[in-house]
Amino acid sequence: MRCPYCRHADSRVVDSREADDGQLIRRRRSCTECGKRFTTVEEAVLAVVKRSGVTEPFSRTKIMSGVRKACQGRPVDEDSIALLAQKVEETVRAKGAAEIPSHEVGLAILGPLRDLDQVAYLRFASVYKSFDSLDEFEKEIADLRTAATGRDVTVPHAVSTTRAGRPPKVIQ
Repeated sequence: MRCPYCRHADSRVVDSREADDGQLIRRRRSCTECGKRFTTVEEAVLAVVKRSGVTEPFSRTKIMSGVRKACQGRPVDEDSIALLAQKVEETVRAKGAAEIPSHEVGLAILGPLRDLDQVAYLRFASVYKSFDSLDEFEKEIADLRTAATGRDVTVPHAVSTTRAGRPPKVIQ
């Protein structure tokens, strides 16, 4: 590390500390030439590679925004969304790669969101997985039911009924 005072190319680390929940490392350094001390901050930058090939920095705020939209009108508080975003970031960083495909970020969101709120999960999954038909929704609902009960539950094709259980009147 080059000394900011005398521009000498060598310095010695005197002290290292983590900051920002381990996302940053602050190092106190001493120049071997002039003896002056200075601080450096090192940050591991995580980049997300979009489908288009564009790379952008990972954003926990962006995760929270997408999950917040899926949870709109649901009994999910802001703290739960923030905790989910933190779990997603930890999962993604644990892979150890400097760049991660956006698809893997989406997959990292689906698991915790399923545990948080199943309706929000279906909303998010329908956009993320690009559902094209009711059959895809039905299959995802059957998968949720299987996961909840531990046994295979098949969903018959939906028959529209009113809340009283009778078929709706057809008005021509």
